[in-house]
Parts: sequence; C-alpha cells; structure tokens
Amino acid sequence: MQEGGRGQARPPIGIAFEGDLGQRIDAVLAIALLNGFAAKTEARSIALTISRPSLKSAQFTEVLARFYSPRPAMIGVPEGAVPANDEPVLAKALSEKNAEGAPRYTSTIKRLLDTPDNAVLIRNNLLAQHDGNARIVTAGPATGVARLLALYGARPQIQAKVERLVMTAGSFPGGPPDPAIAADVASARKIFTDWPTPIVVVGAEIGEALPYPGASIEKDFTWSQAHPVADAYRAAKPMPYDAPAPALAAMLYAVKPDETYFKVSDPGTLSVSDDGRVRFAPAADGKHRYLIVDAAQKDKVLEIYTAMVSAKPAPGPGRGRGGAELESEP
Repeated sequence: MQEGGRGQARPPIGIAFEGDLGQRIDAVLAIALLNGFAAKTEARSIALTISRPSLKSAQFTEVLARFYSPRPAMIGVPEGAVPANDEPVLAKALSEKNAEGAPRYTSTIKRLLDTPDNAVLIRNNLLAQHDGNARIVTAGPATGVARLLALYGARPQIQAKVERLVMTAGSFPGGPPDPAIAADVASARKIFTDWPTPIVVVGAEIGEALPYPGASIEKDFTWSQAHPVADAYRAAKPMPYDAPAPALAAMLYAVKPDETYFKVSDPGTLSVSDDGRVRFAPAADGKHRYLIVDAAQKDKVLEIYTAMVSAKPAPGPGRGRGGAELESEP
C-alpha cells in the first residue's frame, strides 16, 4: 500500500464517481463540478462508472469524459442485459448535429464489451492511490458499490484507500421512498451494514433546496459551441428549469468536506425499508451521517456550483487551449 514518503507531496484527493448518467442530470453536473476542481488542481478524477447497463449511457459518458480530458476514457459499466428500449433521457444529446449536419459528438464505444466492469475499474484504480487519499461518490442504485465490496480482496483495500463514501440516498430526517435505493434495496442494505469506512448521505431535500440554476446554462457555457453538459441539461427537461441536484452537493462535500458549506448530522446508523425509504437512527458509535442545508451558505454554494460546473477544462499535454488532462496518481 502506498504511503507518502518524506518529502513526497501527496496529490489532491482522488474521486471515483458512479452515477445513473443516462437519467440524472445532476450526475452530469457532478462530473462537471469535479472537472472545475480538477482544473484548479484541488481534486482528481480516478474512475468514472455508470449505474446501469446501457450502451447509450456509456457512449454519452465517454463523450463527457473526453470533453474534459484527452486521455482515452475508460467508462465502467455493470454486467447485465441492456434494456430492449435503451433510451436514456440524457443520451438524446448524442443526436445533436453541428452546422454542417454532422454529429456533434461521437463515441469510440460500439458495444458494452468495449467497456470494463464498473466495480473492477474502481477497485483497480483504487490500487494506485495513496492510503486514505480517495473518496467514492455515488448517485444512483447502490448495486455497483455493493459489487465492489464483494470483490475478492476488496474490503481491506477499501478500508486502506477510501477515506469515506458519499451517497445520494433518502430524504431526511424522514421522507418518501428513494427510487434509486428502491431499485436495489439489498445492495443498499449491504453497503449500510458492511461498508468499512464512514458514509455520508445526501438526501433529496438537499437537492431541492440547492438546485442548479438553469439560467447558468444559457449564459455560462457559451465559450463552447458544443458543450455536452449544456446539451444534456436541455435534453433532460424543457427549458427553463432549475434542476434539483443532490449529486452536486455530494460531489462538493466529497471534494471539500472540511469547509462549512453544509451542516452534518451527529453520527448514527442508516437502514433501508422494503420500499426504499432510508432511515437514520442516532448512535454515538455510528459511522453514518447525513448532510443538512445551511441556509446561510446557500448563495455561496450556488456560486460555487455555477463557477465550477461551467469551468473550462484545464490546459494539459496533448490539447490546445481549453484542453484538459486529469492526472492519475503514480
């Protein structure tokens, strides 16, 4: 296991992200937010995976990743049958055409066999991280993270490398069922019972209280004639609208947990009912917490959202102006 030696600078925190990128616009915004922090060398993207088997979602996610980095994009996808009607909402952005009538975006992924397994990709990329210098963020069903935990030898690796897991889940202090959690209750229960490091959850109420301003899409992304984030936002719902964005809050907290953008609950334990409701029970020795909106920080959080989500990729080797390369840890 890697340790930072004397005089060896530890790189910025590495974030592995798994989201329902075919359906959730806040998952797309969360990747853009991570790019904003990566461009400022305050974080690194170490793995990008999707929650459900979907060829079109994988293709769109690759387009998004390549927009921010010139490196070949490896998109993790879970095993399983692709739905017969594989029409994820956000993948409609793939049909956008340029002024000459050609596709704005193209993908090198032609079949799911062109992609690595999502759990294996995260596990393998965690191996390259310094101990305690990675965090995982999820915005979708818990299936992939539960499969990661079940991989042979993964548990001690997670314990060593992953400082915390940040999940979008539930609604607090007590709310309705969460469709993403309800999609795989067994996996959510496994995570809340067996995950070896602290877990912080971000409820739907956070996303409702701190939506991404739709007006930003129209004014802050004009620096690019073809921007997959802006096109996906427009594809998700008729404009104008402000998008509830718990995944954005999860990513912001994962990158900057020591800032005071949110309040954090006392420790406790999380459980899941059969219908997908997530419940929190206070416990002094619990390893679970949930975020709480701090009304005094709302304007600051929204300012960070718009500035970081609309940020240009950082210049990097192999790209011209506006290019990006997200460095991985040696």
